[in-house]
Amino acid sequence: MQDETNAVTYESQDGVATITINRPKQMNAIDGAVEEGLAKAWRRFNASEQDRVAVLTGSGDRAFSSGRDRDMTEPPDYRRFTPGGVIQVDKPIIAAVSGWVVGGSIVLVQMADLCIATENTRFVFPEARLGFGGGFIASIAGRIPHKIAMELMLLGEEIGVQRMYEVGFVNRIVPAGEHLAVAQDMARRLARNSTLVIQMFKRFTAAVLPKSPVEASSVALREIEAMAASADFHEGVAAIREKRAPIFQGK
Repeated sequence: MQDETNAVTYESQDGVATITINRPKQMNAIDGAVEEGLAKAWRRFNASEQDRVAVLTGSGDRAFSSGRDRDMTEPPDYRRFTPGGVIQVDKPIIAAVSGWVVGGSIVLVQMADLCIATENTRFVFPEARLGFGGGFIASIAGRIPHKIAMELMLLGEEIGVQRMYEVGFVNRIVPAGEHLAVAQDMARRLARNSTLVIQMFKRFTAAVLPKSPVEASSVALREIEAMAASADFHEGVAAIREKRAPIFQGK
């Protein structure tokens, strides 16, 4: 079963959710519709009883994503649509990438648990050369060696897939066009394993990985927004308005 928006698709099959950035003519650039579509997809994935593993990919063969859409006047807030940011995702995520992985789209890959990349994949984070940056990318220093992370962020020059494999950012390098099939096969194997054990390992790993200030702020924002949406919050507001003692339910 496949559900589509203008910018993101969600396909569910065999316990695997395939989430696709679907703007191939724009090299899957991240605009407001992609932000909204990804946030919606992660919430759907969390709520699904059938989908146990997600594969995140991009349409076409030119790019997983070219990063921020050039027509955007405001920088994307990756905290809002990156898994592990404001939206916590305890289920495993596999990134399946090909072609260019540019700018903030690297953040989406770094927050996935596994990565399958084609032999023509190229990573570049040009923000320092362009004069803007959100800061979430700094968490990559907790996932690859420090000097390689600094080279990626400070120089803004291309790093090939072989080197990213050697430093542990990529799990498998596959021939062009095979990344999605390989990722989906891996996802189906993962889906047969114990959900409780997998999610425990993912939570424990998240607890020991260093977080950039932006990633840490997204975790705090997640908790604050959950509190603000709670029944207890609304009960407290109502009690003040009605001049009575609140009756909290812990939910």
